[in-house]
Amino acid sequence: MSGARLPRDLHPVAWWVWALGLATAASFTTNPLLLLTLAGVATVVVVARRPDQPWAASFRIYVVVAVWIVVTRVLFRVLFGGGSDGGWVLLALPEIPLPGWVRGLHLLGPVTRESLLAGLYDGLRLGTIVICVGAANALANPKRLLRSVPAALHEVGTALVVAVTMLPQLVESARRVRSAQALRAGDPRRTGRLRRYLVPVLEDALDRSFSLAAGMDTRGYGRSAGAPPAERRLTGALMLLGLCGVAVGVYAGLDHTAPRLLATPMLVLGVLAAVSGLVLAGRRVGRTRYRPDPWLWPEAAVMACGVVTALVAWWISQHQLLVAYPGLASFPPVTPAALAGCLVGLLPAVAAPEPRLVRA
Repeated sequence: MSGARLPRDLHPVAWWVWALGLATAASFTTNPLLLLTLAGVATVVVVARRPDQPWAASFRIYVVVAVWIVVTRVLFRVLFGGGSDGGWVLLALPEIPLPGWVRGLHLLGPVTRESLLAGLYDGLRLGTIVICVGAANALANPKRLLRSVPAALHEVGTALVVAVTMLPQLVESARRVRSAQALRAGDPRRTGRLRRYLVPVLEDALDRSFSLAAGMDTRGYGRSAGAPPAERRLTGALMLLGLCGVAVGVYAGLDHTAPRLLATPMLVLGVLAAVSGLVLAGRRVGRTRYRPDPWLWPEAAVMACGVVTALVAWWISQHQLLVAYPGLASFPPVTPAALAGCLVGLLPAVAAPEPRLVRA
């Protein structure tokens, strides 16, 4: 416990639970003030606790993607006539007539305040979720995260780690290619410069991801021992039953007209079947761990911050509807409880230890 505050890399599972808690909180509201607060909280924590690894520089790409999502959502509202339902007209554009078989869709037309705000709120919610996921990718080492994946999901975890590291590899490859091309002369035209820049970046990122996959396979990641056919059939049946149970339970929970017998009981049955299948499949996967990541009180504190933020956002969505889903005709309200729930996610900037320096 004495070394909990020493410079080290926090457990990647703690960062992912914290980030998913913020993303869950963003999914429970369309209030732009709360969404901007959550995005700011994720950005501050990333700036304060981001390591100096190459994959940590990918956060800015997620921010750019989030901004692009917001702008695109608003432009779609303008393009497809979001003001057809009435409201305060801000810009009167001519409406382009469409065929009769295209019902409910308008091309251009009057642009109202309500339509723009609706597109802005929806885009902010999705953009905030993207920023939260980007924060997890910038803070958690994906290779170390693979060591925390359950034994039965190790093969799937290997594929996910390779997929997750693709974007950080793009950032590192872009930096290396830009530095290399700055040392040599080339085509000054924008099109030629883009062609000379884009192809090497994609090729280098794919090569590095494939090298990571090959290195994992060489070291025995996901290797499973032999199992009798009966055990494999039982494992497959349990996993399939768990998948069906979870799907039916989630659908029945979201659809209030479905019988309550198909909601919580089916969800619990599906989770139990899935866990049983994972435990049974994990018995035949053998692996060793060299210097496993410790789980100390900073990990628990970071994870608790994400869980508390998600729970407060869920409570706000159930008991303060006007705060969680504000109207389009007035300024969005904010209560101290909602603001405090968002600011709880800022505590990992202090609770988490400083990252371990790698580069000189």
